[in-house]
Amino acid sequence: MRTNGNRSAQGVAGQGESFFKSILAIESMSRFDPSMAVFVHVHNLLVNNVIAKFGSSEQKEALLPALASQIVGAFAVTEPEAGSDLGAIGTVAEERGDGYVINGRKRWITNAREAGLFLVLARLPSRAARHAASIFLVDARAPGVSVSEPIAKMGVRASSTCEVNFDNVTVSSASMLGAPGAGLDISNYALAMGRIGIAAQMTGLAQGALERAVAYAGERKQFGDSIARFQGVSFPLARAMTEVRASRLMVYDIARKVEAGTPFFRLVTEASGAKLFASHVAETAASIAVETLGGNGYACDYGVEKFYRDAKVGKIYEGTSNILLRTIASEFMPKSVV
Repeated sequence: MRTNGNRSAQGVAGQGESFFKSILAIESMSRFDPSMAVFVHVHNLLVNNVIAKFGSSEQKEALLPALASQIVGAFAVTEPEAGSDLGAIGTVAEERGDGYVINGRKRWITNAREAGLFLVLARLPSRAARHAASIFLVDARAPGVSVSEPIAKMGVRASSTCEVNFDNVTVSSASMLGAPGAGLDISNYALAMGRIGIAAQMTGLAQGALERAVAYAGERKQFGDSIARFQGVSFPLARAMTEVRASRLMVYDIARKVEAGTPFFRLVTEASGAKLFASHVAETAASIAVETLGGNGYACDYGVEKFYRDAKVGKIYEGTSNILLRTIASEFMPKSVV
């Protein structure tokens, strides 16, 4: 792995800021470019945050300084046949000597083209189902690691999303993150934190789209007056702005609970709810922004159509809306039903 061996993990390169400030950064960036925000989101919440929580002292010492200043991280979990169902992963890590040999294919991996480090979820064939998966820290330059060209997407196009193949990739035992078989638990933690980040991204996106719509409504004149004076224009914007404020409050509330040390398993439902609501708000706000600009909103020159395209993935990645609803329902429905 690429490291920065002469410097410690503390007080070097990175700002050393809090989870809440990471959420603020993601939200703020998303007002202008959701693609850049998801790059920061994955690197910080799904990689740095996970290594800081589950990594050994040696792993933190070797990797966190480099991740703060030299390399980009990517979270390689999803596969062609294992998206919502992580238990169905086909990537395997077979024990060989004092290490493991990883074989498999990952898909929809954000930051893959830029990554210097992959956190890879792989199944240990020798272990029983629930405890068969582990996370491995894999150097992107290791022999056998190959990254496809970015997948052409509807939105967030500036964010690289690729397939990553692992062909007889050898890693040492020290490259395992956490205990053997803890891969699904670590992944579930990462996804819970990640859903808060996506909720922040969607909140910022909605804010950015509405800001452009409000500015346009104040300048555009029809029938001798600014269209902002027409209730058909101002009322949908007012409703959308109210929903953005509600979304922001949900995100900030759960981010503060994370900082207060609330165990993540107590926050899974809230994280799911925040992402579910924020992704709905983002899609609605972006649609209203396009309609406020009319024909200009449908054209590329004014930028709001990009927000509309970028918003759609909020209901898909890091937990589809149906998976989130299932998670939320499991909190209160009889166990025999869910």
